Amino acid sequence: MRSSTGCQDAMEIPRFTFNPKEGIDNPALVISDDPEPDRGPLPRLCQLKRVEEQSFGFLLQVEQGGRCFQVRCVQPWTPAEHGGLRDGDRVLEVNEEYVGDMDFNKVVRKIQACGLHLFLLVLGTKEYEQALALGVDLQTLAKASKRGSWSRPRLCHISRDPEHGLGMSVVLLEGQRGQFVVSTVSDGPAERAGVRTGDRLIWINGVMTKTISHSSLSRTLKRGTDSVTVLVIDSEGEGCYVRRKIPVLPVLSETCSLPHHTKTMRLSKGPDGYGFLLRQERLAGSRRIVHVLREVDAGSPAEGTGMEDGDLLLAVNGEPVESAEHEDIVRKIRRSGEKVVLTSISTPGRDLYRQLGVSPLFFHDEFITWDDTPQSASASERETLTGPSQETGSGSHFRCAFDPTLTTQVSGRAGEVFL
Repeated sequence: MRSSTGCQDAMEIPRFTFNPKEGIDNPALVISDDPEPDRGPLPRLCQLKRVEEQSFGFLLQVEQGGRCFQVRCVQPWTPAEHGGLRDGDRVLEVNEEYVGDMDFNKVVRKIQACGLHLFLLVLGTKEYEQALALGVDLQTLAKASKRGSWSRPRLCHISRDPEHGLGMSVVLLEGQRGQFVVSTVSDGPAERAGVRTGDRLIWINGVMTKTISHSSLSRTLKRGTDSVTVLVIDSEGEGCYVRRKIPVLPVLSETCSLPHHTKTMRLSKGPDGYGFLLRQERLAGSRRIVHVLREVDAGSPAEGTGMEDGDLLLAVNGEPVESAEHEDIVRKIRRSGEKVVLTSISTPGRDLYRQLGVSPLFFHDEFITWDDTPQSASASERETLTGPSQETGSGSHFRCAFDPTLTTQVSGRAGEVFL
């Protein structure tokens, strides 16, 4: 006897054949495309990289009645255009720092002092208008664009302890060349400087760790100089930067323990002037022009404020002058009349910030203000100030008896700066 089950039963089940002309009668079987989700306004990141003595190539403008900073006049064949910046973009972040609640002048100074790399998080014109219409908080939108856990890198300056050294060691991640994990001693110099166990070591004393061997790095940590400057980031933060295809650089970091090396000097003119010489000099082995304070007279107002021979001039009355012409700086000092505020940095400090690739003013907000600055002198006062600048074989100088070399032009309208 043969069974009536099995293949025979299977053949008795009616077969279904799909006819594309007739479609599908059963509504449960209807297949439809999922609607495209409404993602809302999305910021985009523009990475700009210039060379020395080159501008970024765009105009930054503050909109009337608000704190929105708009990009205008993007120049062709410039870092701005190559980096994807477009006319009408609104700037949300400068180098990973939200600027919507900042003063326009402060934003400008941050860009001027950032060196060769500039990262701008922007909203296009349509996206910006959409965000306003929806009432979207722009700071929340900027943070959400990071997609997940995010933290900025930390720039830490560690002073060596006679007993505990730097208080940190590094381990090479297995199978990953140049990838180092930090381990710190509890309450040691590294931990006090802001380094944490588990951090990724990205950079040390101006050198990317991916370019050096484990043995060489260990020697630097054990028998190096009295201090080191390191760039570190936690593992989740590093993953976020990798995902966003952004290099981890000092210009993106927050500082934990950087030495200032800077001086803010308030000088009142004496009977023989301020008592120092301002010289324009070229840094050895570089095309960079710097403005150096020389020949500080004993007992002069300059010496009384702590000025030392060889200090580099950074700002006059709160306005950065690293990239200014010598004659322009002289005019600024003369217009100050009987008082002037000078910001300078020592030679060791200059060397440190050259390693970082940013201006010494980059991390110090107190030098990006115009508070407590002298008023301009009258025309008669300007005529009676110390004599004109002079040209010598070794450069210009003016007797007041960085790079950045960033080309910056102030436009004819208030609230506009070409960067």
